[in-house]
Amino acid sequence: MAHRRSKLFFFCIFSCYVIAISAKSYYEILQVPKGASDEQIKRAYRKLALKYHPDKNQGNEEANKRFAEISNAYEVLSDGEKRSIYDRYGEDGLKQHAASGGGRGGGMNIQDIFSSFFGGGPMEEEENIAKGDDVIVELDATLEDLYMGGSLKVWREKNVIKPAPGKRQCNCRNEVYHRQIGPGMFQQMTEQVCEQCPNVKYEREGYFITVDVEKGMQDGQEVVFYEDGEPKIDGEGGDLKFRIRTAPHDVFTREGNDIRTTVTITLVQALVGFEKTIKHLDDHLVDISFKGITKPKEVRKFKGEGMPLHFSNKKGDLYVMFEVLFPTSLTEDQKTKIKEVLG
Repeated sequence: MAHRRSKLFFFCIFSCYVIAISAKSYYEILQVPKGASDEQIKRAYRKLALKYHPDKNQGNEEANKRFAEISNAYEVLSDGEKRSIYDRYGEDGLKQHAASGGGRGGGMNIQDIFSSFFGGGPMEEEENIAKGDDVIVELDATLEDLYMGGSLKVWREKNVIKPAPGKRQCNCRNEVYHRQIGPGMFQQMTEQVCEQCPNVKYEREGYFITVDVEKGMQDGQEVVFYEDGEPKIDGEGGDLKFRIRTAPHDVFTREGNDIRTTVTITLVQALVGFEKTIKHLDDHLVDISFKGITKPKEVRKFKGEGMPLHFSNKKGDLYVMFEVLFPTSLTEDQKTKIKEVLG
């Protein structure tokens, strides 16, 4: 019975995980456009898999989940048949294809995918290929998204290379050959050879991109969409980089992994103590009650109530500064009583 319950629990967790994966497309998971080439997909997988590999993020469940998502997406998009089915019918089409006996049964183990890709050795150096310009976009992320994680839909417009009428010359090179001009006599000749390829032009296209904001990301960190920057004829596109910037918040101010806020209390509360809670970024309540005397501008630290550290289960601290609200006037009777109490 215990074994059966354990299997049922695992099935539920796995089902939730599959649902979580299916919430985003495989292209969004690998951070490439839908029309990405095989090389784009390989390069994106290489960079993301190394970033989120469990060996580099031990004990971090979110990084492990991202690594599994990335490997799952790469297994499909790197397989021409599976990618074609996915593009036409989505994940349901892949499931039906697998159920009918098509493709590899059950898919590959995610570590097998990583090992087969990298071969267990050092990463190959990128070829020196002409590359388009990177596009850097400052992205204002709310403190709530940086605290809990979130996704932002961003409209993207860019130049796209399209076929145009006619032909153009490209990949020109000099070829050297020898021509016989007499018995035992040869002349060295140099000729420029240019291959012909379809002419191309730039067209402007727009589409939405889903940008994942991870918990604890700091200002200046970037979410990179590989080769989705400016295109390059006879080369590869630059990268599209969303640079995180913390948007101003009405209640909290961020300082690294710590957050600060100001709470106003009355003079009576400052003298005799108070019971009070404040609502945090995820709506949980933080008890800031105090029984003693609170001085104006006094700051108290609440450990572990700050921002989560990126790729860590730890959190920074919350600092609360107390402003004391003094009365604007006192009656003579009130003055007398205060003198009696405070001496």
